[in-house]
Amino acid sequence: MSVAAQGGATVLPVNQRQVMGAVMASCMGWALDLFDLFVLLYVAPIVGRLFFPSEHAMLSLAAVYASFAVTLLMRPLGSALFGSYADRHGRKGAMIVAVVGVGVSTAAFGALPTVAQAGIVAPVLFLLLRLVQGVFVGGVVASTHTIGTESVAPKYRGAVSGLIGGGGAGLGALLASITYLAMSALFPGAAFEVWGWRCMFFTGILSSLLGLFVFNSLEESPLWKKLAADKAAKAAKAATQLKSATVEVARSPVRTLFSREYRSVLFVNLLLTIGGGSGYYLTSGYLPTFLKVVSHAPNGAAAGILMICSVAVVIASVAAGHLSTFIGRKGAFIWLGIIRLVALPALFLLLPTAQSITMVGVYAVLLSALGSAGYAPVLIFLNERFPTAIRATGTGLSWNIGFAIGGMMPTFVSLVAKDASRLPTTLAIFAGAISVIFLVGAFVVPETLGKLDNGAAPHPS
Repeated sequence: MSVAAQGGATVLPVNQRQVMGAVMASCMGWALDLFDLFVLLYVAPIVGRLFFPSEHAMLSLAAVYASFAVTLLMRPLGSALFGSYADRHGRKGAMIVAVVGVGVSTAAFGALPTVAQAGIVAPVLFLLLRLVQGVFVGGVVASTHTIGTESVAPKYRGAVSGLIGGGGAGLGALLASITYLAMSALFPGAAFEVWGWRCMFFTGILSSLLGLFVFNSLEESPLWKKLAADKAAKAAKAATQLKSATVEVARSPVRTLFSREYRSVLFVNLLLTIGGGSGYYLTSGYLPTFLKVVSHAPNGAAAGILMICSVAVVIASVAAGHLSTFIGRKGAFIWLGIIRLVALPALFLLLPTAQSITMVGVYAVLLSALGSAGYAPVLIFLNERFPTAIRATGTGLSWNIGFAIGGMMPTFVSLVAKDASRLPTTLAIFAGAISVIFLVGAFVVPETLGKLDNGAAPHPS
C-alpha cells in the first residue's frame, strides 16, 4: 500500500503494517484520552457533592462541568507545546508523553481528599490537577490527529478522520461505560460513593500502560519523514550558503500559525470546531448526567445505553467521515449541519417523553450518533488546511480552541436550566444555536479535499 500524493507529486511507499499501526495508534490515543475525560462525566453528580457541595444540586453539577471546562481551556496551551514539538521532532514522542500524562493525572484524582476531609483545599487541588491534565490532553490532540491521516491512502482519509475523531471518542466512552458498569457491580449502592468513584479514576493508570504498549513500535508518518528529510537537506544547504532563514518556518510553527498568512485560516476553522465541539459535549458529554437526573435510569441501564451509544458513535463517525470523500468536506458539513439543526433540538425534547427504557435508549443513540457525526470530517479538514511543517500545531490549536469553547456549553446549560425539569428545553435551545454556528462555518470554509499532500496550505477564504 502507498500514500499517493495528489496532483502527481512524489509517491511515498508505506508498509501496510505501518499504516494500520499509525491509524490504530491515533484512534487508540484519542480513545484513551476521552476515556479519562469521560470517567469524570460518569461520576459528575458524586464528584459535585464531594468536592463542590451546594444546597442546589444543579449548582454542584455546574461546578463539576466548570472544572471540565477548565481542562479544555488548557488544551490550546498543550497543543502549542506538544504540537510545536510534534512538528519539529515527530508525532510519536509527543503522543507517548501526552497520553501517559493524561492517564497518570487521571489516576491522581482518585487519591484526592474530599471537602469533608480537607475543606477548601479539596476543590483547589481538584482544579489544579484539572489544569495539569488539560495541558496533556491538548498534546494528545496535536499528535494523534495528524499521524493517522498522514499515513493512510487519500481514499481512506475521510473514513480515518471519522474513526479517529468520532470513533476514538466513541471507543473511549465505551471503555468508560464498561468501567462504570464494572465498578457499579463491585461497589453497589452507597459503597460506590466511597470507593467506586475513586477506582474509576485509578483506572487511568491502565490507560497509560496501554498507551505505552501500543505506541512503542509506532513509526512516524511518511509525510513527516519526507518533511524531515527536506529540512535536513535545506539545513545543510543553508549552512553552506549561510542562509539559515530557509528553515525558519520549521523552527517556529506557533509563530507561523499566527502570522498574517495563516491567522485567518485558524479563525475560520473555529466556526466548525466550536459548532462541532459544542454538539459533541451537549450530546455524548451530557447524556450520562441526563440519564441520571432527567430519565432516572438505573446505573446498569444507563451504562448499557451509553455502551450502545458509543458503538453508534463509532459507526456514524466513520460513515460521515467517508461521506466527505465522495461529496467533499464542505458538502458533508453542509448536509450534516442541516440535519443537526432540525434533529438535535427535537430529540432533546422527545427524550423526557419516552415511556420505556427502550425508547430512552433509541433517542439517546440518535443524539449521540448525530452529535459526533457532525464533526467526523473536521479532523481531515483541519489537516488539509495546513502544510506538514505546522500541521500538528495548526490542527491541535484549531481543534482545541473550538472544543474548549464547546466544552463550556454543559456548564452554561446547567446554570441556565436552574433545575432538572428545565434541562430538555435548555439543551434543545443550545443545540439549535450551536448548529447554526456550525452551519455558518460550513458555508464559509473552502473545499479542501485532496490537498493534504500539497506543499502549502490552501489560501484563506
